[in-house]
Amino acid sequence: MFKVIQRSMGPASLSLLTFKVYASQKKDATHKATVKVNELSLYSVPEVQSKYVEEPRTELEESISNLRQYCEPYTSWCQEKYSQTEPKMKSLVQWGSDSYEFLQNAPPGFFPRLGVIGFAGIVGLLLARGSKLKKLVYPPISMGLAASLYYPQQAIVFVQVSGEKLYDWSLRGYIVVEDLWKENFQKPGNVKNSSGNK
Repeated sequence: MFKVIQRSMGPASLSLLTFKVYASQKKDATHKATVKVNELSLYSVPEVQSKYVEEPRTELEESISNLRQYCEPYTSWCQEKYSQTEPKMKSLVQWGSDSYEFLQNAPPGFFPRLGVIGFAGIVGLLLARGSKLKKLVYPPISMGLAASLYYPQQAIVFVQVSGEKLYDWSLRGYIVVEDLWKENFQKPGNVKNSSGNK
C-alpha cells in the first residue's frame, strides 16, 4: 500500500511546482518588417458613410403622440397644483402629528377645560336661535369667554393682537372708502356749479 501512495504522490506534486521560461531570439533569423496593429486585417474597419434614416410612425405611435399632446396642458396643470399644495399638505400633516403627540401627552386638567370650552360653544349655539348671523357670532364669543377663564394670559395676548388687526383693517377700509369718495364725487362733471340757472 505504501508503494501505491508513493507513486501517485510524485506526479501530483510536480503539478504544484512553478517554472520560469525565458524566450530568446534566434541568432540566425533575419529581421523582418514589423506589422502595426491597425494594419492587421482583424482590426481593419471599412470606412462607410452612415446616415440616420427615421422610420415612419405607425398608427399606434401616432395616436399615442396625439394623446400625449392633448393631455400635456392638463398634466402640467396637475404638476403645478401638486407643487403648490405639497408644502401645505406637509405642514398640515406635521401639524396633525404634533397635535396627536400633544393630546397623547396632554398636561393635567387639559381635557376637563376642553370640555367646558366645548360646552360653552354648544350653549352659545343654543342661544343663537333664529338668525344665521347670531349662529356665527354667539358660539365663538361664548367659547372665547370660557377659554379666557382658564387661559387669561393667552386671552390678553389674543385680544391685543386681534385689536391691532381690527384697527389696521378699519384704517385700510377708511382709506379705500375715502379714495372711492374722491374719485366718484369730486370729478369736474359731478360737481354742480353754484352760479347755475335759477
